[in-house]
Amino acid sequence: MSGINQAALETGGNTSAGFFSRERTVAGPNFNRWLVPTAALAIHLCIGMAYGFSVFWLPMSQQIVDAPASCSNLGLLQALTTTSCNWSVAQVTYVFGIFIAMLGVSAAIWGAWLEHAGPRKAGCIAALCWGGGLIVGGIGVMQHQLWLVYLGCGVLGGIGQGLGYITPVSTLIKWFPDRRGMATGFAIMGYGGGAMVGAPLAVVLMNHYSTDGGTGVAMTLITMGVIYAIVMACGAIGFRVPPNGWKPAGWTAPKDAKANTMITQGHVHLNTAWKTRQFWLIWGVLFLNVTAGIAVISMASPMLQDVFGGALVGLADRSAALSEAQQAAVVAAAAGLVGLISLFNSVGRLFWASLSDKIGRKNTYYCFFAIGIVMYCLLPMWGHLGMAGLFVISICVILSMYGGGFATVPAYLADIFGTQMVGAIHGRLLTAWTAAGLVGPLIIAALRQAQLDAGVEPSLVYDRTLYIMAGLLFLGLICNSLVKPVKPEQQMSEEELARERLLQKEDTVSSNAETAARGSFGIGGVLAWLGVGVPFLIGLYIALAKAAALF
Repeated sequence: MSGINQAALETGGNTSAGFFSRERTVAGPNFNRWLVPTAALAIHLCIGMAYGFSVFWLPMSQQIVDAPASCSNLGLLQALTTTSCNWSVAQVTYVFGIFIAMLGVSAAIWGAWLEHAGPRKAGCIAALCWGGGLIVGGIGVMQHQLWLVYLGCGVLGGIGQGLGYITPVSTLIKWFPDRRGMATGFAIMGYGGGAMVGAPLAVVLMNHYSTDGGTGVAMTLITMGVIYAIVMACGAIGFRVPPNGWKPAGWTAPKDAKANTMITQGHVHLNTAWKTRQFWLIWGVLFLNVTAGIAVISMASPMLQDVFGGALVGLADRSAALSEAQQAAVVAAAAGLVGLISLFNSVGRLFWASLSDKIGRKNTYYCFFAIGIVMYCLLPMWGHLGMAGLFVISICVILSMYGGGFATVPAYLADIFGTQMVGAIHGRLLTAWTAAGLVGPLIIAALRQAQLDAGVEPSLVYDRTLYIMAGLLFLGLICNSLVKPVKPEQQMSEEELARERLLQKEDTVSSNAETAARGSFGIGGVLAWLGVGVPFLIGLYIALAKAAALF
């Protein structure tokens, strides 16, 4: 009986609702809000493996040993169902494009549902989709059916990506009204760090499962699918939502109107928000920031090798022919840069999002675009002067702001549109990521090829592309400068707000606001943070070890 009473106490006393319903996740007095970021990190560290999927491309293209000569130049339609020919690396990399497309689409479609269903139900469905998608993809590799890999890892996994990505956003912002940026930064830092944890794990598993003539990819995907489904489900079950009207002990909202002109005191409905000028300006801000960042991510490793060449191994002549050992050292240095990119992409999310709590979201994006323009314009100069160290530092700064843009935008949306439906609005905005992820690389590749066709020296192709990316950031700077507060008439009326809170089951729990979530951090908090912190730190150590090759 005491166990039942304790459960009721922790969930605000409502035991009549179903286990996955939102009202069953309302926090009781013994809950501590610092447990919520650990639940968010558990989900984001898992779905963040999308950034590390490149470790599978080459092994997946080598599944068939001694493939017949007739397999050369195999088209995509034939590759979907062949069981006797290897897939090309280009064909398997389409999985990543499907990830990103489905992430934005699913977040946009089901964002409003998520606000009503709550983070526990949405997080568990995300766990089933992402983990189940990897399992289905693993079966596809095992059966050598590319269409099944696309369906599992790409479509089903992409839906899990979208739901998992936006699940913690609204909840974290409501738990941390005093630190919106830091709260979302913690969660989205996990997405940036997911590859640091997952990619080394995938390599270890592939080595474990590989046999003579096998790559171990299938069983690795299945194993990781099971692990991720369990970890994400644990994170989802750990979520609690604050009662309506809850605020941290001793905290009051700032009253200085001048300092908070960009922060609305009301709430804008999803159906209104996405039709406003502010929404599409912020959409443009995210799209342009992501497109420019993707340029560096896609070009960083080959650009470092092409621009500096032998200088990376101490040769005076950068264009000198390299021995096999020297070439291996150059490749290792480029891999070190990739490790640094992962590190700064992840840590930059927490740093910049936390800084935005101090200087404001709009000013933070001003920093992204102004500093980014300078960094992009300096990269060609560092290359011409042979300053590899400054070149690497500039790329790391750029990637920290790329990740910071993702982490800061949920708090930006909460400031402009209020917190009531920020998760759903964020879901709609993520279509900018989908657009940038699909269109950005195509634009960059087309620009590069057009310059080569025009006779531009290969070493100068990067220069002009980087200047073009600086131009995109200038457009982002303009979009950000045009973002203004929403008009009062665009905010929900008291009746509309009450109706929305009724749908979110928030109307029945406001009486718990003064006493909820006043519990101590305790041993449970320590264990929860160790559970997500230790894997992240291991991934961080591996990334730093790879980066050491640069120095």
